[in-house]
Amino acid sequence: MQDVFLRRIEKLVPGAEPKIDKSQTYIPVCEPTLIGNEFNYVKACFDTNWISSVGKYIDEFEAKFAEAVGAKYAVACSNGTTALHLSLATLGIGVGDEVIMPTFTMIATANSIRYTGATPVLVDSEMDTWNIDVTKIEAKITNHTKAIMPVHTYGHPADLDPILELAEKYHLFVIEDAAEAHGAEYKGRKIGSIGDVTTYSFYANKIITTGEGGMITTNNEAIAQKAKVLRGHAFSEVRHFWHQDLGFNFRMTNMQAAVGLGQMENFHQLVDARRENCRQYNEGLKDIPGITLPPEAPWAKNVFWMYSIMIGQEFGCSRDQLREKLAEKGIETRTFFIPIHFQPLYYKNYKERFPNAEELCQRGLYLPSSSSLTREQIQYITNCVKDIHSQNTTSTYVSTNQ
Repeated sequence: MQDVFLRRIEKLVPGAEPKIDKSQTYIPVCEPTLIGNEFNYVKACFDTNWISSVGKYIDEFEAKFAEAVGAKYAVACSNGTTALHLSLATLGIGVGDEVIMPTFTMIATANSIRYTGATPVLVDSEMDTWNIDVTKIEAKITNHTKAIMPVHTYGHPADLDPILELAEKYHLFVIEDAAEAHGAEYKGRKIGSIGDVTTYSFYANKIITTGEGGMITTNNEAIAQKAKVLRGHAFSEVRHFWHQDLGFNFRMTNMQAAVGLGQMENFHQLVDARRENCRQYNEGLKDIPGITLPPEAPWAKNVFWMYSIMIGQEFGCSRDQLREKLAEKGIETRTFFIPIHFQPLYYKNYKERFPNAEELCQRGLYLPSSSSLTREQIQYITNCVKDIHSQNTTSTYVSTNQ
């Protein structure tokens, strides 16, 4: 049955990962940029024996991150997926409930909903920002809907005002998945301070990293306090080993927070570096037929977590062929997300097609995007893309005119 499904959609999903030639030039798709006090703070954890989930760096990291995204409260977690799961549990979402989300996202968004026993309800993307199509959300709202979970895809904010209006109209929570959007802004407002809850990932490829790690931000004190209780097994404040709620072990370690605090001291520099990457890439790729550059709506500050492009027929070869040719030159790339409704784990649950998400899946890839990329590396990558385009369009012209 699995093979039949794969054959049915194999032309719509990415091919196998190309083998990277690392013998000469090698540029990974993304790597952490550790340029501050990260090591000094981690060493201090060792020197003082505060290496577990208690220590000053956790409080300092939470406070610093909340301030950076304009939120009153922040709750550090073990990773971005547990931040989503903990947010849902804190808001009381569980069996029989529904949460509306985009189908075009990483699997963790849907999985976090399933962990609670609730059902992910999928919506297509719109092509202007690659985010959830807000015009299609209301039709998916039922008596079981408890929340809307927009994803700020690749660092570009979703259009939040229509979502907030629907949430108010139908008494729903808004949980923003900002795993990729550290430092992004929506209509001059910082992502992290707008919805009921916002969640972040600090995985190694994120703009701010702790290796693994996550964060919840909110302006609601009750939500923040409950999340902190549930995060650590829901221990009672009255007596130890006394539990009134179903809690989790979703705690961040003091060592992870130490890395995060070091990162936060260079927060704006790391965000600006991603935006500068985009400016340089755009300059090098803007005139190549068949390449769609990453979006940035007039009302948004996109932080370009990954420099993401789409490849059309005019380019001269397919997206997967371009990846193969770049891999031969030591350049690592990634394809766009495979939509949730195409995932083997979920496809039986969804009969609806989502054409925009499927097009993004077929045509999208991102180029190396580390905050530490040099001008010379970006120029090398853009020159390689230009050469591949030129070679393929020339060979196509010759073959059709012989």
